Amino acid sequence: ELPPSEFMQVADSTWLVLSVVSNGREPPGCQATGVTKIARSVIVPLAEHHVSVLMLSTYQTDFILVRERDLPVVIHTLAGEFDIYKEEGGECVPVTCDDVSNGFLKPKPPASPTLHPVQSPQTRFCVLTVAPDTLPAIATMLIDVLFYSHSPPWDAATGSQDLDSITFFSFSLIEGYISIVMDAETQKRFPSDLLLTSSTGELWRMVSIGGQPLGFDECGIVAQIAEPLAAADISAYYISTFNFDHALVPEEGIAEVIQLLQQRQESGR
Repeated sequence: ELPPSEFMQVADSTWLVLSVVSNGREPPGCQATGVTKIARSVIVPLAEHHVSVLMLSTYQTDFILVRERDLPVVIHTLAGEFDIYKEEGGECVPVTCDDVSNGFLKPKPPASPTLHPVQSPQTRFCVLTVAPDTLPAIATMLIDVLFYSHSPPWDAATGSQDLDSITFFSFSLIEGYISIVMDAETQKRFPSDLLLTSSTGELWRMVSIGGQPLGFDECGIVAQIAEPLAAADISAYYISTFNFDHALVPEEGIAEVIQLLQQRQESGR
């Protein structure tokens, strides 16, 4: 419904959402532990079969987006480890490999993925949710932060922002559940009694992936971060955006995360 505009760029692909649940149950309504639990079983196999993914962590759970044209490969790749269902008229209907046999192309042998540089700004972030019925109480503040707050100076010479800090604000509304990521300073502008966080109230640090826009055709970007963190049992809150990917990890574990990712970079050279 959005009118065409020279200021709006739209990716060519149409994407479908994979919602991964454990033992057929949705996770409880508390802060998710992050993408690492499903990294090896979903993200890594898809990367090995040349399937590009977008990752979206929310306060409640995680979603993996795949291109619609890749669905046959996705189902063939995951059918051995997962029961796969599609939603039809609000009902979940089992999907088998036979349903997508037409058009299935055997994937090419995977090439060695590009290992993108990672950077960690000093900004501290909060992962929050808010009850839908209290959203109007913070709507004005949300609009101000989303559309009118000033960003750090843009360095035209380097084409990047000052990485000592980063402007990042994420708001998602999925099936009635609201998820917000904001820096700790911005959180102070909101009424504290309306924003809900985990019982520990932990702060998160960000790892930004890529020194230039990543595009949508490359595979293995999410796996580059998720696989080594999964092996070390470190939780990550992962958000793919139009240009870059961002992973948030608990603040107390940022040094270990940077060390792991640097080792991954060196071993991949």
